[in-house]
Amino acid sequence: MTEAKWPLFEVFIRSRTGLAHRHVGSVHAVDAEMALQNARDVYTRRGEGLSIWVVPASSITASDPADKEMLFEPTASKIYRHPTFYEVPDEVGHM
Repeated sequence: MTEAKWPLFEVFIRSRTGLAHRHVGSVHAVDAEMALQNARDVYTRRGEGLSIWVVPASSITASDPADKEMLFEPTASKIYRHPTFYEVPDEVGHM
């Protein structure tokens, strides 16, 4: 397989200070193991990563921003999902 035909992998890294992985970029690689090594070499040179995920770009399905109304507007009509009907006791503090 030539380098021009290597699949694209999206790279997500969890930093030492955070709990969630965040997208940091992409790498081309022959397989997932090589993508993991390439991601480590490219995106964690200063030791800022605790965990790395590599995902084949072809496996990611994303919504179209033009579909925003169709996907997210129905939640506005479900008022029971909004926490405005609940009283939080003062003892709870910051929630």
